[in-house]
Amino acid sequence: MNPTIKDVAKRANVSIATVSRILNDKPGFSEKTKRKVLKTIEELGYYPNAIARGLVNKKTQTIGVLIPTVSNLFSSEILNGIEDYANEEGVSVIVCNTASDGMKTINYLEVLAEKQVDGLIIVSESIKEGFYKAITEMGVPVVLVSTISFQYPIPYVKVDDKHAAFSATNYLIKKGHTKIAMITGNKNDPIAGIPRIEGYKSALVSNGIPVQEDYIFYSDGFAHQYGIEGMEELLRRKLDFTAVFASSDELAVAAMSVAYKNGIKIPDELSIIGYDNTKLAEMIIPSLTTVSQPLYDMGLKAATMLFSIKEKEDMIESRIMPHEIIERETVKTI
Repeated sequence: MNPTIKDVAKRANVSIATVSRILNDKPGFSEKTKRKVLKTIEELGYYPNAIARGLVNKKTQTIGVLIPTVSNLFSSEILNGIEDYANEEGVSVIVCNTASDGMKTINYLEVLAEKQVDGLIIVSESIKEGFYKAITEMGVPVVLVSTISFQYPIPYVKVDDKHAAFSATNYLIKKGHTKIAMITGNKNDPIAGIPRIEGYKSALVSNGIPVQEDYIFYSDGFAHQYGIEGMEELLRRKLDFTAVFASSDELAVAAMSVAYKNGIKIPDELSIIGYDNTKLAEMIIPSLTTVSQPLYDMGLKAATMLFSIKEKEDMIESRIMPHEIIERETVKTI
């Protein structure tokens, strides 16, 4: 039979309340008593029951993370940042793969409410009315990562996507490219689609280069398959472009593979720049020049903010994280 908090209190000759205060790092005991109780816990092999402890302090020491996919390098970097901070705080993380499916997201929010999680981190999801209603009913702190809500007052951690896309396109222009195609996500996506498209167009206009819609391929997302479709379509259009800005690393790597199959040498005949700076960018040959989002740090910062809200510290402000161009081997100066 597993030892209980009552067994610990009896062996240490203290009250159950004292053991509980020590376990939850509350005041009201001497250092000597603390050492005695901790030694007794070790001797008995007592492990506090998280559910029982939650009934006492109204906390379950768990947080929920909702994310569209857990299978790509973008997601894994953010999750690593979240989990590293949570583990330091002794908190467990429940990861929910929503697949950007509205009903699935609502179902997960209901499950997390039943689990009585202490907070939520939502990654790369648009916050719809139904989501916000469910979150509000849960009454827990929420932080967004790599997304933003213009309608609801939820703190976020992200880069300035328009500025980052401007930087990528402007980098190509400074390398001598004036005929620049773009493979991007959904043109109706207000979170990452529209800002990156606007950044690309703004860089062209700022440098006196006309925007040509034929040079832009709009897809439904940022995954590898859309990069294949995008590059194949751009080649079918027989456009005279010397560079491609792909608004994710997966899109860029897919474009590189299509170029290779068509005998197009990178960067000698075509330059490509990506977006994210996932490990994929380093692994591909030639290695991919890309815009770096500090994905791990974004996850870490989101978790830090969430715990600050939980502890009712100072007002939490949203964070715009820095981006930078990581120069590798896929862009040629002309």
